[in-house]
Amino acid sequence: MEQAEQSGRRTDRRSFLLKGAAVGAGAIGASRLLSAPRASASGGLTKGDVAILQFLAAAELLEADLWEQYNELGGIQDRERPGGTGNKAYTRALSVLDKDIPQYIHDNADDEQSHASFINAYLEANGADPINLDKFRTVPGSKATGARQIGRLTNLMELTIDTSWWTRYRSHSKNPDLGDTLPQAVPDLAVGKHPAIPRSDDDLTPHRHLQAIANTAGFHFGTIEQGGASLYASLAQRVTNPEVLRILLSIGPTEAMHFQTWQDKAGNAPPLTDPTTGLTFPNLNGGGALFKPNLIMPEPTSFLDRKFPACSIIRPSATEGAALGAAKFLTAMGLFNGQSPDFFAGVKALAEAADAAQRQ
Repeated sequence: MEQAEQSGRRTDRRSFLLKGAAVGAGAIGASRLLSAPRASASGGLTKGDVAILQFLAAAELLEADLWEQYNELGGIQDRERPGGTGNKAYTRALSVLDKDIPQYIHDNADDEQSHASFINAYLEANGADPINLDKFRTVPGSKATGARQIGRLTNLMELTIDTSWWTRYRSHSKNPDLGDTLPQAVPDLAVGKHPAIPRSDDDLTPHRHLQAIANTAGFHFGTIEQGGASLYASLAQRVTNPEVLRILLSIGPTEAMHFQTWQDKAGNAPPLTDPTTGLTFPNLNGGGALFKPNLIMPEPTSFLDRKFPACSIIRPSATEGAALGAAKFLTAMGLFNGQSPDFFAGVKALAEAADAAQRQ
């Protein structure tokens, strides 16, 4: 009996986050729960390959959750992406940035869910545990017309958004991999907590308040997708199995395609000051080359070492601490406001395991 109880405890610990088992992070160090992910003898995956795929599966599930919320209110609802009924006022405000945004939101939501489903299926096919975050779908979502009243993984109503990627991709000389920092495109978004979706129908008026929410979403789209592009480029450097490398090199560029689209659309956000909150969106055309909206091609910049000629690249792409850095970035954004301690401990453990992977 005692042996059976010990075996059961080991199973519970191993399945934290992976299968949604309820484990108290305060009682058991979450980092221990994922210290030895199960690798496949037949698939030829190393422990590090599994850890990287598990972290990416979790990241894609989180992305799928936030994009689903955007789609319910501002995207196209159809059989491909069921759920939600749309919010006409919010959709009109988003369409100020581009009339095709409802289609783009729909397709981005579909892409991220496909990434999560594929990576999880690949893990299972190779004898490794897939990621299931359903236990953590407890964050309250929007009460606005069009949104489903269900628990969420992510919070889109209290965001602090780093928009320095805007100037980073326009710089001819600066690269965060070399220790450089760049100014924010929308300084007000980098402080405070801002909704990117209407919290309720009260947010649908006045018009400039709703437009500020739509503008916030436009910049959040780019923030999320540029992070995904860098994450895949960074973690690919730690992969051992050629097929796993192929997965990362095939999914990562789609994140870059998303980013390019959203960078272009964010540049159409109208300058305004929210009469309700005071949030200000500047006229980016008045800030010089670092802010100009139509400079959406990545400017050549310093890469690896400043002694080399400038090169147009994904930035950042350094691999050291990439997964944990991504987890901290998303947390600082407020995307997980309302989540449980178990969730934060589990995400940290997944990130640390991915960062510990070494190419063999």
